[in-house]
Amino acid sequence: MTTTADRAAVTADPVPSGPAVITVQQTLVPPDGHTKFVDQMVGMDNPAVVHRFFSWKQAIFSRYDVFHAHWPELTIRGGTPLRRFTRRRYLDAFLLRAKVLRTPIVRHLHNVEPHEPGSAAERRSLRRFDRATDVYIRLNPTTTPPTDRPVVTALHGHYRKAYAAHPLPAPEPGRIVYFGIIRPYKGVDALATVFSELDGDDLTLRIVGSPSTGQREMVEAHCERDPRITALLRYVSDAELVDEVGRAELVVLPYNEMHNSGAILAAMSLSRPVLAPRTPANTALSEEVGPGWILEYDGDLSAETLREALETVRSAERSAEPDLSERDWDHVGRIIEGAYRQAISRVARRR
Repeated sequence: MTTTADRAAVTADPVPSGPAVITVQQTLVPPDGHTKFVDQMVGMDNPAVVHRFFSWKQAIFSRYDVFHAHWPELTIRGGTPLRRFTRRRYLDAFLLRAKVLRTPIVRHLHNVEPHEPGSAAERRSLRRFDRATDVYIRLNPTTTPPTDRPVVTALHGHYRKAYAAHPLPAPEPGRIVYFGIIRPYKGVDALATVFSELDGDDLTLRIVGSPSTGQREMVEAHCERDPRITALLRYVSDAELVDEVGRAELVVLPYNEMHNSGAILAAMSLSRPVLAPRTPANTALSEEVGPGWILEYDGDLSAETLREALETVRSAERSAEPDLSERDWDHVGRIIEGAYRQAISRVARRR
C-alpha cells in the first residue's frame, strides 16, 4: 500500500535543509478552545517546529524561517473596499519582503478555489502569491496545484485525540445529522427538502452549525414545516459536537462542491458513517478508511438516496472504526516539517 510518506517523498529533497528548529509564521489565529485546523497544526508535537500566529504586522516585520499560508484569500478580505484595498497592499509589502529576505513560502491547498469568489483585484493578488510560493502542501493526492512548484501530500489529520475527552453517545436509529458551518454551497436546503419527502415518524434530521447570511431563516423555515427537523444554529463546543454527531445513525454532507472536508474527518474520527457526493477526494478517502464508512451518491441528493443510505448503514458490514492510521498528527507533522525544509532548500539554491 502506498503510504502518505511515500506520496510525500515524490517531491522531497534528498537532504533536508534549514535550522534545527524552524520558526513558522502561520496565517492562522491562535487556538481558542474549539477544535479547528490550527489545533491540529500546533498539536503535531514536533520539537523541530515553532509556530507563530498571524497579523500583517507580524508577517511583514518579524523574523521567521518559513511563511505558511492557509486560505490566503481570507488575509486580504474585509468588510469595506478600503479595508480590502489596504490588505492587498499589505500582501504586496509582504511579497516584497519575502523576495528581499529570501523567505520561503509554503501554501496549504485546502480548496481548489475559494468557496466564495472574490473580486478581480483579489484574484490578481492571489495569482501573485502563487507565483511566489515555493512548495505546496495538499490534503489529498487528487489536488492539482495552481503552479508547477513542488507539492507534498500530507493527509488531513484525524480528530480522535481532541474528541476523546468527551463521552461518545450511542447512535440513535433514524437520526440523520448535518453539522458544520451552514453556507449555500453545502446543500443544507436541499437536504431538508428531500428529507421532508421521506415518510416515517421514526426519522429525524438534526442540523447543527453556525449559519451564514440568509441560512438561519432557511433552516428555521424547514423546522417550522416539518417537526421532525430540529436545529442548533450556532458554533458548538467540542463536547456538544461529539454528542450531536455521536447520536447520528448517518451523517449527511450534501455539498454542491466538495474537495477537502474537515467535517467528514470529524465524522470518521467519531466512527459515524457519512453520505456525501461522489468526488475523487471522497472516493480516495473511502478506499482508505475501509468499506461501509463513506457512502457516495451521484447527481442531486434525493429522498431515495437518503433511504437507501440508511438501509445500507443498517445492513452492510464494516470495521469497528474507520482506518485512520495514515492520519496520525505526529506522522503528518513530520511530513509537513519536510515540506518546510524543502522550501528552505529551494530558496537557498536561488542565492
